[in-house]
Amino acid sequence: LIQMMENAGRHLATLAREMLGGAVEGKFIVVLAGRGNNGGGGMVAARRLANWGANLRVLLSASPEKYRDGTAQQLAILQKMGVPVMAGPPRRASQRADLILDALIGYGLRGAPRGVTANLIRAANHALSEANVASGAKIIALDAPSGLDTTTGEIYQPCIRASATLTLALPKIGLLENGAREFVGDLYVADIGVPPQVYAAMGMDAPNIFARAEIVRVKETKE
Repeated sequence: LIQMMENAGRHLATLAREMLGGAVEGKFIVVLAGRGNNGGGGMVAARRLANWGANLRVLLSASPEKYRDGTAQQLAILQKMGVPVMAGPPRRASQRADLILDALIGYGLRGAPRGVTANLIRAANHALSEANVASGAKIIALDAPSGLDTTTGEIYQPCIRASATLTLALPKIGLLENGAREFVGDLYVADIGVPPQVYAAMGMDAPNIFARAEIVRVKETKE
């Protein structure tokens, strides 16, 4: 699990760098990190982006002491690095983000987002709309936009409106539904190290989509 979390975060950081023109030094990036494994992947990305010279801020969906296991481990690393971490949305935005990474919920969604998580989603969407298309600001969702059901494609309120989504291992059916497209944005899938034997044991005929690259753009969608 720790290795897959590391892989997910590494790919998220790589895609973030590509979407910022190939360099993140001096860019202001906000990472929204939930308490689950999705949040851990987001914090791995935050660590790597900070190492690459980005100006990072990590916003948590709960107080730090409520984080557990691998996600808590990633949080502790960021704190030791001195990356700014705070719970909930800031009362006042200090500056516009060049990029927002949504790592709040992912495929573990159970109904509409609530509480601090919902507030973070609303703040991210508001920041993106305020930023205006001309500013080039974007949101990348990890695995799925928070608020979107990856099985059914149902859009709960609130839901992240992502510029791009980096889903993991294989594309989720719900991300390909027509109604989900405006929330998913450009869809990518990343290799997190799941062996082909796992899919075979589950009776899945999964294609070898990572033969040439670890991050693949999904071009075909379900009609």
